[in-house]
Amino acid sequence: MEKSWFFKKSTALFFCLLLSFAIPVWADSSKVLNYREYAAYTTLDPAFSTGVTDENVMGCIYSKLITYQPGTKWEWKLDAAEEIKLIDPTHIKFRLKKGIMFSNGYGELTAEDVKFSFERIIDKKLNSPNKGDWAKLDHVEVKGKYEGVIVLNAPFQPLWMTTLPYISGNIVSKKAVTEAGGRIKMDAKACSGPYMVEKWIPKQKLVLKRNPVWSGEKTDFDKIVLYPIDDEKVAEMAYEAGDLDYTRVSISSFERYEKNPPANTKVEKRPSLYYVWLGMNFASDKLKNKDLRKAVQYAIDIPSVLQAAYSGQADASTGIIAPGLIGHRDQNLISPSADYKKAKEYLKKAGYENGVTLKLDILNKSTWVAAAQVIQATAAQAGINIEIKLNDSGSFWVLGDESAGDFWKGVDLIINRFSMAPDPYYATQWFTCDQVGVWNWERFCSEEFDSLHNAGLEEADPGVRSELYKRMQDIMEESGAYRFITHEITPLIYRDTIDAALRPDGIPLLRDFRLKK
Repeated sequence: MEKSWFFKKSTALFFCLLLSFAIPVWADSSKVLNYREYAAYTTLDPAFSTGVTDENVMGCIYSKLITYQPGTKWEWKLDAAEEIKLIDPTHIKFRLKKGIMFSNGYGELTAEDVKFSFERIIDKKLNSPNKGDWAKLDHVEVKGKYEGVIVLNAPFQPLWMTTLPYISGNIVSKKAVTEAGGRIKMDAKACSGPYMVEKWIPKQKLVLKRNPVWSGEKTDFDKIVLYPIDDEKVAEMAYEAGDLDYTRVSISSFERYEKNPPANTKVEKRPSLYYVWLGMNFASDKLKNKDLRKAVQYAIDIPSVLQAAYSGQADASTGIIAPGLIGHRDQNLISPSADYKKAKEYLKKAGYENGVTLKLDILNKSTWVAAAQVIQATAAQAGINIEIKLNDSGSFWVLGDESAGDFWKGVDLIINRFSMAPDPYYATQWFTCDQVGVWNWERFCSEEFDSLHNAGLEEADPGVRSELYKRMQDIMEESGAYRFITHEITPLIYRDTIDAALRPDGIPLLRDFRLKK
């Protein structure tokens, strides 16, 4: 424990010193936004994005037909589209604004770029992990330089609140991507948003600067410098040292910041759509046994986890779909509180009456360490010995990915946390059979689950659709492979000179950040 404390303090001190030297190089500090991201960036290709961290950058450098409206209600606004409308359930007509230019001489954004951007995600040869975002796309019909029709092969309910305004709605330059061999890395030469990439130093920072060909509303910041910092405690120290302007903070620190905020700081809390769970790998020799998986489910005391890891400020979740969204369940099939008697009964049925040892992989962050230690302590009361393995972000985010190697074969248990968009499909899509070995790290595969997931994409009746998603979460829990933990909250601190543009769940829309007048 002493060594861990010293390491974190030393890391924070080094980071703050690094920033103190770096910041004056960029520009007048009043025109630079120093932003902390919780994980390293992986790609600037919408077809291969791993989630909200990449989108925080892509939302600044690309254009979409529509984008999220900052505020407390889930709404969208026009972006690259001058007009967009639903002709019928499978045809969406759009007309682009004229004069939206790509940087570095790649020309004007046209309907051909829209067609290319959307259709490449469903191209089987590309094998995009985000193809579910366009699951019902047939093709995009170009009607002119600025006009086109999105043609679906069936109604697709998530289109308006997840696909178009989020990751897979980003429009890339057909010419630039073709020249790059079909994939975008971290250079992203053709940018049509208010910012473009100036510099990327892996695992250290990504610098965005104004896009000189941007024709939209001028932004207030000359540059946005994004720093990937895994641990909230380190980020908090960097903020207090004056080296960051905006950061998510640990829930354990939030109460302290509310009562005694740093000077010139705004403290804000938003409800979160993130979902956190403990998953069990079907490919594990031991956890192939469903009775053992059930024993683990009953041996974990969620209220104790929430108290230790979230200071009691976050509620227990009932699944992967947060309150307020279609498909949210009112309660779990298994109580959040541990039932050690049942855990021992299942352990005996599994053939481990004298106990069993399992490995738990977690991201090396204070929240997950606290959660893992409580899980370790409570599971021990049922005869389940858990060995905790800490991973940095680079090693953690490839644990279940078969394309990254054989790491997945050594996984037993894992605490995971996914970002979310405001449609239930965005949660369930990662647990389908075709996501096994991609983002489905439990290797859970259910024909019924997949069938319901596909039905939910087309179902127009909100009540019927809600029941489909509730049943999907029942199936997940019944499999024994999941112990749902929380949806967290979104606790933020940022300079009071900043007018922060946020989604209702607290996720930043950086291109809309402004300086207060």
